[in-house]
Amino acid sequence: MLRRGLFSVVVAVMTVLACSGSAMAQEGKSLTVFAAASLKGSLDKAASLYEGKTGVDVAISFAASSALAKQVEAGAPADIFLSADLKWMTYLVDKGLVKKEQVVKLLGNRLVLVGAPDFSKPLTIGQDFPLAEALGDGRIAMGEPKSVPAGKYGREALEHYGVWKTVEPKVAAADNVRAALQLVARGEAPLGIVYQTDAKAEAGVRVIGVFPEESHAPIIYPIAPVAASTNASAQDFLAFLNGAEAQAIFKQAGFTFLAGS
Repeated sequence: MLRRGLFSVVVAVMTVLACSGSAMAQEGKSLTVFAAASLKGSLDKAASLYEGKTGVDVAISFAASSALAKQVEAGAPADIFLSADLKWMTYLVDKGLVKKEQVVKLLGNRLVLVGAPDFSKPLTIGQDFPLAEALGDGRIAMGEPKSVPAGKYGREALEHYGVWKTVEPKVAAADNVRAALQLVARGEAPLGIVYQTDAKAEAGVRVIGVFPEESHAPIIYPIAPVAASTNASAQDFLAFLNGAEAQAIFKQAGFTFLAGS
């Protein structure tokens, strides 16, 4: 009987805590954001500044936009979705899972080819450039080309220059762009394709070249509140990310600020 009574108390406490957490979210005391992995660092700084101003706890889940969109579709509790491309935002819009009328194109980025600091082979991005030869027996790290935005942009750029077919067998596909970056930084891949902001944040790589914007679709980060969210702080945080203080953080990280332009 004692054990049964103790179990009942534990269940009751857990229920109270769960209800309390849900109530805090509805009151706007906490906020859950699903964001593309390439925003790690800059969005953390912006969220920290917002927390200091408002007292609202901002929990951020970073991953590939594709993975996060699928989690939203599966019913994962999130208040805001911030994607690294328009496709995955459109995917959720079409399913009615984010608020279509509140989608904002927040940021822009550039795509770069990176290598280890000691990578010394001459390599210039251009039509039929010898990327496969430069890799030798090594691999090129990039996001999964079929789903991860950075990987899709990378494949598109390599197709534009006519080198994708020779490079495809040498691709080391990563779950997200930051994972691809780390493969190069750790010396596990001699070259990688990542965002300019990722390369800027990692001292263990250097930029070999910047892919011209005409070689791939524009890199745009859209943001929107999740349709199922009733969080009172979601709109306030969205407004903050559109404001001057957040803008300064994103620009310092190397992003182009698009909101309001």
